[in-house]
Amino acid sequence: MKAITVEPKQPGTARLEDVAEPDAREGSVLVEAIAVGVCGTDVEIVEGNYGWAPRGKTRLILGHESLGRVVDPGPTGGLREGDLVVGIVRRPDPIPCSSCAVGEWDMCRNGQYTERGIKQIDGFMSERWRIEPEYAMKVDPTLGLLGVLLEPTTVVAKAWEQIAAVGLRGFWEPRTVLVTGAGPIGLLAALVCKQRGLEIHVLDRAESGPKPELVRDLGATYHTGSARDIGFEPDVVVECTGVGQVIADSIRAVGSGGVVCLTGVGSGGQTARLPTADAAAEMVLRNTVIVGSVNANKRHWYRAGEALARADRSWLARLLTRRERPEDFVRALQRTAEDIKVVVQFAAA
Repeated sequence: MKAITVEPKQPGTARLEDVAEPDAREGSVLVEAIAVGVCGTDVEIVEGNYGWAPRGKTRLILGHESLGRVVDPGPTGGLREGDLVVGIVRRPDPIPCSSCAVGEWDMCRNGQYTERGIKQIDGFMSERWRIEPEYAMKVDPTLGLLGVLLEPTTVVAKAWEQIAAVGLRGFWEPRTVLVTGAGPIGLLAALVCKQRGLEIHVLDRAESGPKPELVRDLGATYHTGSARDIGFEPDVVVECTGVGQVIADSIRAVGSGGVVCLTGVGSGGQTARLPTADAAAEMVLRNTVIVGSVNANKRHWYRAGEALARADRSWLARLLTRRERPEDFVRALQRTAEDIKVVVQFAAA
């Protein structure tokens, strides 16, 4: 079968090649790939900045944002042939740590977790893949190809859980949310917050293209420029860029008692001077909190699935701005100003 593979830490080694059929030891459920979303992590791995091959191998099958159709459900009975499924990405560490032992692998304490298509387990960019039944998440069949958005939506589901947990330290009635970044995570964050009845504002540098219209059609307000110039103090900031200056501006912009949740992971870049002691003093005096959120555990996958099932299909479909064939995967890794979510499509949904 065909698969897109790379030699981690070696730039320029990604290729579409013939590989062996997935081993039954990888999971009793056999899945035909439909589509795999492309994100910044995939680009970093292809560029040689990240990633680990499975033990005993030199190459890694890419892809962690999956969507597939069950070919053989295996003996457990929880799935049926033809079901649409998405594969959970992370696996708990083998020791395990206290968090992994109770299913909180997203909060792993020793870093020995593994991840499909990223760290020591082959991913989903192959014509067929196998998965353990407990890590296969059924997708609402009416979503079709849009089910490929489930994995990025889990990031948002986990982030909101963190925000809510921090907010409940005292009396908390959030009304306004600022989302920084109108990429896939940012737009899905806006969607999930809108479903909660909140007033949503989205900040991005794009002044044209699909992003402003998508935000407005969601019933949210679109901004460009700095978070400090939006004209109000949001109760919550969901930061989805990983850019240092945007993070600094968000910390300064959030209102008293507010929460800034960092979901974007990036190089950061240069920031304007932010005196640490002064910023810390202001946070203490205004009861503001910064919390980081990464990955997701199984309950976040369930909640993400519920959020997508409730969402307007026509709006979601506009997030999938480009589909590429496996043989054209290099183009999928090259983002344009018009791109939001690009997918490599193996088969029809």
